[in-house]
Amino acid sequence: MHISILTFEGFNELDSFIAYGILNRVRLEGWRVTIASPSERPCSMNGLVVDRQATLAQACSADAVLIGSGLQTRQIAENDGLMAQLALDPARQLVAAQCSGALLLARLGVLEGAPACTDLTTRPWLVDAGVDVLEQPFYQQGNIATAGGCLASVYLAAWLVWRLAGQAAVEQAVHYVAPVGEKTDFVEQVLCRIQSVG
Repeated sequence: MHISILTFEGFNELDSFIAYGILNRVRLEGWRVTIASPSERPCSMNGLVVDRQATLAQACSADAVLIGSGLQTRQIAENDGLMAQLALDPARQLVAAQCSGALLLARLGVLEGAPACTDLTTRPWLVDAGVDVLEQPFYQQGNIATAGGCLASVYLAAWLVWRLAGQAAVEQAVHYVAPVGEKTDFVEQVLCRIQSVG
C-alpha cells in the first residue's frame, strides 16, 4: 500500500508533514508513505529543504495521493508540462488535496463538479475556476477528499487511513498525536468528521 504526498517548491510544511507523521503511525506490512516532488530537494515556504522519496510518476501510480499546498500552487496550475505529469485517477486511487492543492484538482478536472474545501487565500481562485467552495474544514465524496486550513490535514490523513486500513487504525494513529487530556474527544471528532458522507 503506497500513499504519496505531492510536495512542490514553496510547500507548506504543516500540510505535508502532519499528514506524513499521522500516516506513518500505521504499522501494516507493505504500508509505505512517501514525499513526492518534481524536484529532488524541494524547499518549503520557510526555507526547509527535504529529499524527495518518490518521483511524480511513482506518486501517480500510488494507491493514494495527497496534494499538499504551498506558495507556488497557482504557477504549478498554469504549468502545462508539470500538470501533464499528474495522471491522477479517482477510479483507481484515493485522491486528497490540502488547501491550495484543491486548485490542482480543479485544473486536472478531477473534481468533476463536486464542491471542495480550501484555505481563505485559495478560495477566490477556486471560485473563479467554477468550484463551489465549502465553509468547512473537510469534505469527501467517493474517492476524493479536500481540506481547508493547515491543521485540517489531520482529517485528510485520517480519511486515508480509514479508507485504506480501517477505523481501528485511525483511532490508534490519531490517539497518538492528539493532545493529552483531549485524546478521546479528539479521536471522536476526527472520526465523526471523516465518516460524514458528502
